[in-house]
Amino acid sequence: MNITGFFERRHLLKAATALGGIFALNGRAAIADAEQQPVASEAHSNDVRMEEIPLSSSAKVTVERRGNVVLIGINRPYIHNRIDPEAYAGLARAYYQYDHDPTLRAAVLFGHGDNFSRGIDVDAFQAVVTSGRPRTSEREAIDPLAKTAPVLTKPLVVVVHGDTWNMGHELYLAADIRVAATETRFGQDENTHGRFPGGGATIRFVREAGWGNAMRYMLTGDHWSAEEALRMGLVQHIAPTPDKALEAGINIATKIAACGPLGIKTTLASAHLAIASSQAEALSKLNAQYGALYSTEDFKEGRKAEAEGRLPVYQGK
Repeated sequence: MNITGFFERRHLLKAATALGGIFALNGRAAIADAEQQPVASEAHSNDVRMEEIPLSSSAKVTVERRGNVVLIGINRPYIHNRIDPEAYAGLARAYYQYDHDPTLRAAVLFGHGDNFSRGIDVDAFQAVVTSGRPRTSEREAIDPLAKTAPVLTKPLVVVVHGDTWNMGHELYLAADIRVAATETRFGQDENTHGRFPGGGATIRFVREAGWGNAMRYMLTGDHWSAEEALRMGLVQHIAPTPDKALEAGINIATKIAACGPLGIKTTLASAHLAIASSQAEALSKLNAQYGALYSTEDFKEGRKAEAEGRLPVYQGK
């Protein structure tokens, strides 16, 4: 059963299932403890209540609350969960609402269907990218690729399965903790299509896996396995199936939610200080660098070759 089927079955049983879940989680006691703990007492003028978005054919991003944990799902399985501007904006809103809801302490991002995400929906994003406009113009939004401020101040666990390519992999790299199913197929192959990794991989892939490992895959466009990702330090836990991977991710999130929320936030803030200055300039230039490639002959050749099912012939212009 794929993850979408898993969630459809879960919603049918939701009313009769303790804690609204069908996972046999070891962390159920941790959820109960976390729900009983008071959240930070300080009042914030911008506190929000994150609303659920049920799984449906029209919802490109789903939201499901489980006590102090929220599950955020990418839901475009008919196009391999490729991210279009609307889905990107939906993720940005979900991240903002999660970060500003004082009752939520950990989030899990996953993908419905057979794949986590094959990355950017190039055609749908073309007008936005070539215009130079921000990826999302909403005020109450947090960039899910963490390229611009503000960024999440709460923990994010990302669980992947199936194809996890390009922007999909970059969403994964932006996580605090990463879980993968054994059959996950990773890729950062933009250079084979006349583009480049413009969502943060040139910074985070290098930082997490080391220069040689990152360049081995970004410069060739070769894909790699979950086991190879574990070797490179890109994944913290591998599970045998997509359902078990999601279960593991939720279990990790419930353990985080049982900890002191102020200590968790301070841990993240302190750790980010160590890397913020070294990556800020590189992140700030990514959108312009990525957008500039859309007007090149190589980009057009890459799109044409992909549509025609042939190898591209690049001229370097």
